[in-house]
Amino acid sequence: MSAHDTALLVIDVQESFRQRPYWQEAVAIPFFERLQALIDGAAQAGLPIAQIFHVDPDGPFSKASGHVRLLSPIRIAPDACFEKSRHSALVGSGLDVWLVAKGIQRVIICGIRTEQCCETTTRHASDLGYAVDYVTEATLTFDMTDRAGRCWPAAEIKARTELVLADRFATITGVEQALSRAIQGRTGREAA
Repeated sequence: MSAHDTALLVIDVQESFRQRPYWQEAVAIPFFERLQALIDGAAQAGLPIAQIFHVDPDGPFSKASGHVRLLSPIRIAPDACFEKSRHSALVGSGLDVWLVAKGIQRVIICGIRTEQCCETTTRHASDLGYAVDYVTEATLTFDMTDRAGRCWPAAEIKARTELVLADRFATITGVEQALSRAIQGRTGREAA
């Protein structure tokens, strides 16, 4: 695999999330830094970059809201943009066609939310036969409360996502490791 057999998928990094009651700017700052490093590194390495936006008919994820646009302060010059209306970026968006046309064999996953659209796209990509690098530090999620009233901190949700994806659906990586793997053209999954 060469660097050009790997694509970066930037999922749902959109202003829509700032409109949600759970948004916390301070929590997003480390995510912004790591995501921007990943985007910049992918661009410098010549990796194809796909930007995916989630679109719903109503609310802050609707096109009419004006919030379906890149989340500030992130900067990106994607090779292609896609819109989705499902959790997986590979359902009904045309992304799958683009990946096949580009000869992509490995995808690097980043974006919002860790346990929802990023995890779902990871599982789907793996089931389609792609090697997947899941860059948890370049994903963002928020605290959640379950049906029993227990609050699950975002850090626990991220840890759970890593647990269920690792060595089954993806290789869990950091920014630098994902970029290095793409540039070196390594295939397969890390040993458990």
